[in-house]
Amino acid sequence: MTELPLFDLETRLGRLSDVDRDIGSLAAGGAGCLFATFVLFVLNSTLAVIPLIGFLAVTGYGWYAHQAETARALTFLATASTILILGLITVYVFVEALPVLQRMGVRLFGFTEPVEVFGVTLIPSVESYWSTSQHVYSLIPMIWGTFVTTLIATAIAAPLGIAAALFLAEIAPPLVRETVKPGVEILAGIPSIVYGYLGFVVLNTFLYENLEMANLGSLFLVGLVIGLMALPTVVSVADDALTSVPDAMRDGAVAMGLTEWQTMKSITLPAALSGVSAAVLLGIGRAVGETMAATVILGHSQVLPDPLQDVFDNTETLTSLIASQYGNANGLHMNALFTAGVVLFVTVLVLSIAARRIELRMDRKLGGGQ
Repeated sequence: MTELPLFDLETRLGRLSDVDRDIGSLAAGGAGCLFATFVLFVLNSTLAVIPLIGFLAVTGYGWYAHQAETARALTFLATASTILILGLITVYVFVEALPVLQRMGVRLFGFTEPVEVFGVTLIPSVESYWSTSQHVYSLIPMIWGTFVTTLIATAIAAPLGIAAALFLAEIAPPLVRETVKPGVEILAGIPSIVYGYLGFVVLNTFLYENLEMANLGSLFLVGLVIGLMALPTVVSVADDALTSVPDAMRDGAVAMGLTEWQTMKSITLPAALSGVSAAVLLGIGRAVGETMAATVILGHSQVLPDPLQDVFDNTETLTSLIASQYGNANGLHMNALFTAGVVLFVTVLVLSIAARRIELRMDRKLGGGQ
């Protein structure tokens, strides 16, 4: 091998050192401009545009001179910014909810009668469930409304979604699958206000006229509409889980003499059960967090149904409460709406974490891991 002259080696090392210094200067300048932009933005200053322009200039030069390093830095910045923004939103929601949490305590989940166990009062009673004049904010009617509508939506979306996913993954000819699957995914992108409007105008009127309901709007109708909205999500995710089952498992079952139905029932569905369960949980998360459909259909009455199991009563959900009242809220009233948001946030977070853990379990199972 030909050895490099000592002079050439020193020249190349010097160039590498210059490149490192240039990259370091760009990183420091970009970080400084970005931090200054953030500080001035928080202070609501119009001068924030100046360091922002500086950051864009540094980024443009870095992309021209050191594209790979700049791309790496930008992707890291995007990831860090996402985590930071989500963290700030979470902290802000909890801080805004704190005054009502301190004022109501456990009465946030109180009834008009005290909750007692063996003569010990666990939750004191509240004068009314929701009164902005008396500053009483109990979320029990809204939590019950959310629970009932989610239960109805799950009863609709889960069995129909799993059945449709089985058909697309195991039975449908390729032409049918290639036509129906994109259509299902398109349905998932339709705005919820469209579903809510159709439910209010068409289904609401139909139920009122034919079932002789006492009023327009009901938890049953909201659950029905939300179930139809969650259906495309369940179908799409469950189909992906079923199609991820290795073909060798199906071929082995057929070689053992199992029919197509027996293969689906005994091999494919059990193997993809974790992914199918995750699909149902994601559908439930969609149902819990649905806002516009419930807001359009319900009559916004913050009381428990009487009797409690009456799904045709007109009450409220957590999301419709926030959407219908935030425009006129201030002070403790606004803090109470943030408290409802905290309950929703925690609920959907738990469902999302559970769905993710189930998906990871399915990946380990199908990949041969423990």
